[in-house]
Amino acid sequence: MVQFGYTMMTEQAGPRELVAHAVGAEKAGFDFSVISDHYFPWLASQGHAPYAWSVLGAAARATSRIPLMTYVTCPTIRYHPAVVAQKAATVQLLSQGRFRLGLGSGENLNEHVVGADWPAAHVRLDMLDEAAGIIRRLLDGEHVTHHGAHFDVVDAKLWDVPEDRVPIGIAVSGDRSCAVAGRNADLVIATEPKRELLDAFDRYGGTGKPRVGQLPVCYDTDRDAAVKRAHDQFRWAVGGWRVNAELPGHLSFEQATELVTPDDVAETVPCGDDIATFTDAVRAYVDAGFTEVALVQVGGDQQEPFFRWAQDELLPALREL
Repeated sequence: MVQFGYTMMTEQAGPRELVAHAVGAEKAGFDFSVISDHYFPWLASQGHAPYAWSVLGAAARATSRIPLMTYVTCPTIRYHPAVVAQKAATVQLLSQGRFRLGLGSGENLNEHVVGADWPAAHVRLDMLDEAAGIIRRLLDGEHVTHHGAHFDVVDAKLWDVPEDRVPIGIAVSGDRSCAVAGRNADLVIATEPKRELLDAFDRYGGTGKPRVGQLPVCYDTDRDAAVKRAHDQFRWAVGGWRVNAELPGHLSFEQATELVTPDDVAETVPCGDDIATFTDAVRAYVDAGFTEVALVQVGGDQQEPFFRWAQDELLPALREL
């Protein structure tokens, strides 16, 4: 059966609130939870960007059942892959085997802060491919020395390696990233319900592995208020990843989305409280072949009403799909 998850959106809530949201998602009955890993919000109106890995450690101890996953971490510029492996192993131990490491090629929005040049997309994917191999070896308990095209690792070994190996997921958006995922990933991650991405992942070795999608939603009993909030905080998503990965800051996203209307956002983000609107949007992922779908409730201060509605109405309806 398809599993339905919840997103801890670091761009729209502070660290203590995010941990409370993980607890709320577990109590509401969500099957898993994911967390974004950002240094900046997409838009200033979102207002937050705490360190995701500290939140994960706290959430691991505050919850007891719900699986956790990064969605996603870039292990190439802001973080060195050897350090990402250490963080992942630690969270796996803190969560007692409930953690999965989601990796991606990153966005300039977060990676520019360390002052490095922002590579072209094909270079970023080569870096991700190499980084994922390093991480996998370290998580397998190997003693690693590596001198590659993009990374050096000298005499590295993890001293706290969990018995339950950390599964690795890789985010995909095209054929080349699907090839990287096929070589390295235990699961595939995507933010669009495109069957062709999953078919490509299968061609490169992903057959039978989990596939995780993500969908922003904006629940509110007042649909107009939901549409307004979604436009205010989530209009950045309309641009697509070819644009979103390249822009360096929230001011760039403000300018790039000046002409995006509330109706434009409402076409891609289910808004209001009509169950059919939400289930139809999720059904697109289910029909495409996704085995897991993580929802993002837009609005950091709107999580508790969403949890109540999800527990009573949305999750039962989704499970009938």
